Amino acid sequence: MKNEKMLGNMLLLLTAMIWGTAFVAQRVGMESIEPVTFTSARMWLAALATGLAAFLLRRGGRDAAEEKRSVRSAIPGGICCGLFLTGASLFQQYGMVTTTAGKAGFITALYILLVPLVNYLLFKKRSSPHVWFAIAIGVAGMYLLCVTEDFRLTRGDALVAVCAVLFTGHILCCDHFSRQADPVRLSAVQFLTVALISGVIALIVEEPSWDKIRSAAVPILYCGVISGGVGYTLQMVAQRITEPTVASLLMSFEAVFAALSGALLLHERMSARELIGCIIMFAAIILVQLPEPGKKKAS
Repeated sequence: MKNEKMLGNMLLLLTAMIWGTAFVAQRVGMESIEPVTFTSARMWLAALATGLAAFLLRRGGRDAAEEKRSVRSAIPGGICCGLFLTGASLFQQYGMVTTTAGKAGFITALYILLVPLVNYLLFKKRSSPHVWFAIAIGVAGMYLLCVTEDFRLTRGDALVAVCAVLFTGHILCCDHFSRQADPVRLSAVQFLTVALISGVIALIVEEPSWDKIRSAAVPILYCGVISGGVGYTLQMVAQRITEPTVASLLMSFEAVFAALSGALLLHERMSARELIGCIIMFAAIILVQLPEPGKKKAS
């Protein structure tokens, strides 16, 4: 059992590394292809990868009627999740045209702080005082990281912040529908939804071509197959043997890997003010996922 938990933790850290380094791939991809075209291409690959995973991991022993219900339940949920993911992905991709991979990673991670806030405002699910404290210091970290000396967000930072809000909706939507449908099938439908919508938008506002797609082939492949397909599958496998609190904490290291990969691979540099903001935000991300002080763990 202990070895299984260790394996799960290692897989989740690998997942966080894959998702964090994907920010670098997204930024590199912008050098030769437009944001919406890039998003559509990567989501087609992610849909293919998760669709294949859903086929290979389908449960045996089901009768035809049960299998049909399983497929049908994934469609409306996947479309709903896909709508949120479309908006989040496009805002993030446009934001990364003018902001750094490291900052984008940390700002995107703000959804971990927003989820309990939205849960309270919309669904009246109360959070403990230490969660609200984490939200407060998270906002302070966000300010130091993103707001310039003249009290203005940069355009790229603002777009990625909107992305974080949409990812909050996406997480709550997934939390609802994943209890009703097979999560891998749900993911495949959501990726297909994003691919179709962003593909139509790309045809309207951009000039997609196979030459551009080929020039950004490596970033597209990484973001589509590795970040989308492999990353999601690793998460699903690992969470079967890792406690939810530990899992969410380990996955939050995505932001750290985004900053590190941006510095190591793209030679990005942050000011002292921005680094302090990163540290404060990461502290908030950890704090918001810790058990409530004084509350005994259920046996």
